[in-house]
Amino acid sequence: MASFHESDKLKTISTIKHGFFKRSGGVSSGIYSKLNCRSASGDDLFNVRKNRDIALKSLSHQAEMASIKQIHSANVHIFDGQKTIPEADGIVTDQKNIALSISTADCAPILLSDPVAGVIGAAHAGWKGAYSGIIENTVSAMCELGAKAENITAAIGPCIAQKSYEVGPELYDAIADGNYFTMSKKVGHYMFDLENYVSDKLWQSKVTNIDLLQLDTYDETNNFFSYRRTTHLGEEDYGCQISIILQH
Repeated sequence: MASFHESDKLKTISTIKHGFFKRSGGVSSGIYSKLNCRSASGDDLFNVRKNRDIALKSLSHQAEMASIKQIHSANVHIFDGQKTIPEADGIVTDQKNIALSISTADCAPILLSDPVAGVIGAAHAGWKGAYSGIIENTVSAMCELGAKAENITAAIGPCIAQKSYEVGPELYDAIADGNYFTMSKKVGHYMFDLENYVSDKLWQSKVTNIDLLQLDTYDETNNFFSYRRTTHLGEEDYGCQISIILQH
């Protein structure tokens, strides 16, 4: 069984199971050690599939996984039994025993549930996706299935913290809101608060019951994969942790 964090707010919903998984508990080795769930990595695909199955079975032995190919977009897939794997960064469903998953390595994983309507969602929100509308579109897709924004509980899982996220002036200019930035020690650069940017996008979508886990993926002691840490270490590739939500 793989280890994971839970949202205190999502945990109160008896009709769902969820987990923001750490990188321990899987079968991969080396730089992918151990629960690498990134199929686009250089890891053996058998290992990735095994790791995803380990994570899923840590929550449920009855559920099946519904997957998407993440591309840092604003595209949302409404799952109703299709076997295809679409290019999207959000996925929603009203079906039971269908596990929705998001893979991340610094971007913010968002898990959502409307227990009244019986609709769940998951979204992958880096700054590009959040900026272009992935959060609003995921909430909208849930509402297409009968959810109401005021009934949705959302949890923002482990992502890169502001103290670890230095960005250039192009991002500062694009976001155009100084509330999400502090000055970096490097001239002309800033430290970006992705977690609160994502949280505010949920608020703007009328979702107000939000749980921020405040776990920094860059901090190695938290036991997560981090694209930025990999880059700073000069490693040739990186893995991703997985976040899962399902109804039962």
